[in-house]
Amino acid sequence: MEEFYWKYFFENVPKEISKLFQDELFPWQVLDSLKKFLRNEIAPNLPDGVELGVPLSSPLVLLPGGWIKEGFELVCNDDSKGKLEVWIEGERITDATLVCAGVIFGDSRVQIGKGVLIEPGAMIKGPTVILDNTQVRQGAYLREDCLIGPECVVGHVTEVKHSIFLKGAKAGHFAYIGDSILGNDVNLGAGTKLANLKFASGTVKIKTQEGGVLDTGRRKIGAILGDSVQTGCNSVTNPGSIVGPGSLITPNSTVRPGYYGSKSIIR
Repeated sequence: MEEFYWKYFFENVPKEISKLFQDELFPWQVLDSLKKFLRNEIAPNLPDGVELGVPLSSPLVLLPGGWIKEGFELVCNDDSKGKLEVWIEGERITDATLVCAGVIFGDSRVQIGKGVLIEPGAMIKGPTVILDNTQVRQGAYLREDCLIGPECVVGHVTEVKHSIFLKGAKAGHFAYIGDSILGNDVNLGAGTKLANLKFASGTVKIKTQEGGVLDTGRRKIGAILGDSVQTGCNSVTNPGSIVGPGSLITPNSTVRPGYYGSKSIIR
């Protein structure tokens, strides 16, 4: 049974969220605790005066001393390799967080780390935590109860609901992630969908390789993707897809519910 505990899937957990990952928990039990964890542990830090539900009229920058609305320059050119950078008095500010004009916050319960970039058109509801050096790209939709770890990417027109991204997890383009956990350095190919709703009545049950069954107790559960799992473009996982570390899901594949061991190739 130990192979189903979260430690089998994820080697490291950022210290900021380590309280959520307790010993001898199945990964879907971590999801069970996510809602309460976020409400108890979140440290909202949006600046005063942000109007909820309305696109920001001008960019905001977070520095160690707090938020500023002016006195900085935004640079995006060949020298910056196409990335938006914050400059103050001729110096690039490497740890500055930039929230672009056009971002919409649907809730004040949002915590944003340092070095974060949130591009125009993103919609963010709370409670949501976005840790250091993460990108939330144009048109992304973060629904409530999202925990996005450091150095992650929530990509263009990607929707995330009640899910966890561990360090370096990336969903760069046109993805849906519902009631799921993405391990460290997971990469979702464009168009990947992690379906989370079981159509039939009852809870999602996971068949083990030994022929046993584990009941998740959840009707909504997407995918658990261990560290360094890669998905090909337009792949789809069914509710209750539990995929071990280092596995590969090929393009255009439909992953059946169940457990897949480490370094599996799923076609």
